Amino acid sequence: MAKPIGLEVSLAVAEAVKLCDTDVVAAYPITPQTHIVEHLSELVANGELDAAYIPVESEQSAMSSCIGSSAAGARTFTATSSQGLALMNEMLFIAPPLRLPIVMAIANRALSAPINIWNDHSDIMSIRDVGWLALFAETGQEALDMTILGFKIAEDHRVSLPITINLDGFTLSHFIEPVLLPTKEEVAKFLPPFKPLVKLDIANPISMGLLGGPESYTEARKVTDDILVASKPVVIEAFNDFAKVFGREYKVIESYRTEGADTILVMMGSIAETAMTAIDELWDAGKKVGVVRIRLWRPFPVEEFKEAIKGAKNLAVIDRAISMGVPDAPVALEVKSLLYNEKVRPFISNYVVGLGGRDVTRDDFKYISGRAEEFSTSPQTQYELVGVLE
Repeated sequence: MAKPIGLEVSLAVAEAVKLCDTDVVAAYPITPQTHIVEHLSELVANGELDAAYIPVESEQSAMSSCIGSSAAGARTFTATSSQGLALMNEMLFIAPPLRLPIVMAIANRALSAPINIWNDHSDIMSIRDVGWLALFAETGQEALDMTILGFKIAEDHRVSLPITINLDGFTLSHFIEPVLLPTKEEVAKFLPPFKPLVKLDIANPISMGLLGGPESYTEARKVTDDILVASKPVVIEAFNDFAKVFGREYKVIESYRTEGADTILVMMGSIAETAMTAIDELWDAGKKVGVVRIRLWRPFPVEEFKEAIKGAKNLAVIDRAISMGVPDAPVALEVKSLLYNEKVRPFISNYVVGLGGRDVTRDDFKYISGRAEEFSTSPQTQYELVGVLE
């Protein structure tokens, strides 16, 4: 049985990529994901990972290389953050319709301007509609495990779509945490060799990335969306298979102390650990507050989310990105939309926290819990940017 070892989370992700016997790593370094691809370059250089390492000149080139290598039948990985993800944007739309199961770690970081290298979710929210699956890690162990799961899910022929593994920049990526590092034999038992659904092959020529005119474009986009939506059962199946092999259970929606809770805080990522500590203190003080954490962001697990919040009077949706020009942030917009037609639904308020790496504390979660109750009695107020300095 594996014993816990202290490992920087970025290095744990790189070790997971090695354990998955990845064929190609194409990457450009950008803070705070640099340690992931830096460690992978070391693993390739010293012979621990038999892979082609492509040091490209930009993130746009990195994704172009990933598209080419995946189309050629290679198990492919990359990583990026923030402005690097923005520079990839042109190429990100290409991979899903071509059914290319690229795995990309994103050490989430704020987008400029002003220039900021610290964590929020601006980057991933900027690509939420391009057709990639998206998982969010809370801990170092989850970041490691989600990377392995990413290959399993993406490469399943029922999916064959690219996937992002999101880990909070610095607040998770650069922390040293105890993790259980699987053996190569365990990973091989869980993850079969890569057999691409589609492949460029000179012995069996095909065309990829053709022009789609008005007579076919809508149908092509619908097919991609249908496949993405239909991937949720595959994700759940992969989580269940992972538990059987490694003994660690994951759900697309995670709940903490929600039974009997009047107010539920909804969030994604590493801040949930701090939130759960605050929740324990609130229960001790007689306040019935729970946490629901979204692990699977795309496709959004609608039924599981509705079940997790059942019975709550108030939902406090906590975002770490702003949707400019509208009084709701991305996660809250989606939650309100999916609950709009429910006959009975909780009152929903929205709080934006931690932009540009600002600390999110237990007191913040206690404050939000109280504000959610206040807002429910004055519905004209539903949105707050928490911690704005006067």
